[in-house]
Amino acid sequence: MAVADGHGLPLACGIASGQRHEATLVHETLDRRFLVELPRRLIGDKAYDSDGLDAQLSARGIEMIAPNLRTRAKQSQDRRQLRRYRRRWLVERLFAWIFRFRRVVTRYERHAANFLGFVQLACAAVLLRVR
Repeated sequence: MAVADGHGLPLACGIASGQRHEATLVHETLDRRFLVELPRRLIGDKAYDSDGLDAQLSARGIEMIAPNLRTRAKQSQDRRQLRRYRRRWLVERLFAWIFRFRRVVTRYERHAANFLGFVQLACAAVLLRVR
């Protein structure tokens, strides 16, 4: 999981097992951020539409912008804020930049800590624009 800024540069990255839902990884990923300050807003897809996650993030001073699920009884997201959701392609571009590194595309590492180190190294290379 990765968190990107408004320009598509990495702010935080982390790894986890495949059985965990992404919404439960938000706090762990934010704790692994590269900067001292927290972002003011997070933009996520429909999987992040949760009242519990919204409450936890607002306690940390972060606004969660995610489209509501169709099955949700009370629509909690303002349509004006969803205009920012159109910029979610920046995160996809970040993953494309990270996947330029062959060591990260296929996990060759046996230990998760080693793989996380290579992912962080790829993020550092993206920040430094090493090609």
